[in-house]
Amino acid sequence: MIFGIGYGGFAAAVNSRIAALLALVLCLVAATGHAQSGPVKIAVLGDSLAAGYGVKPDQAFPARLQAALQQRARNVTILNHGVSGDTTAGGVERIDWMLADKPDIVLVELGGNDALRGSDPAGTERNLDAIITKLKDAGVTVWLAGMLAPRNYGPEYAAQFDGLYKRLADKHGVPLYPFFLDGVAQDPALNQADGIHPNPKGVDIVVERILPFVTKNLDDYATSVRRPARP
Repeated sequence: MIFGIGYGGFAAAVNSRIAALLALVLCLVAATGHAQSGPVKIAVLGDSLAAGYGVKPDQAFPARLQAALQQRARNVTILNHGVSGDTTAGGVERIDWMLADKPDIVLVELGGNDALRGSDPAGTERNLDAIITKLKDAGVTVWLAGMLAPRNYGPEYAAQFDGLYKRLADKHGVPLYPFFLDGVAQDPALNQADGIHPNPKGVDIVVERILPFVTKNLDDYATSVRRPARP
């Protein structure tokens, strides 16, 4: 009888250790499967600056960003969801269509056409707020690219428009790249004849400037989902 009790205790201890070992193995299998999953999918929800107005498809911002990241051994795919002439209102209407591609991250690059049309900054802010909210509700990581208003609209309009991106970034806790055309805007050598859209050289400058922002936030994303930032 005493032997039986001892044996039962020994068996329970062994079973407990086996269960713990199995749990560890299952965790390792799950982690391995996650690490071997496909590339991180980043969608650029934008206007002509994303679509690649006036340049070849392989010279557009999403294609050049993907090339730059892959050169740095980043396992990513960049999805071009840019539509020339699109506004933030149009972006709201396109969210479901974009989400069908199942992006992990969405870089929102919208608002430039709102500013060029002199739209009420409050309306632009509401639209971007709706976009960010819907993306976050869908479980997508959001990055926000800011724009600046044309200075000929006056300081009051510029202040209202320029400030909306930081307000939204702070409200939703999303990373903000302050000005998408940093280093390129108003430089004739880097823009097409219209003075608005970057030429291929300008696109490369946009990519060069935004790359540290993207790589830093890719690392943060990898940490948050326990996924390797590199293959």
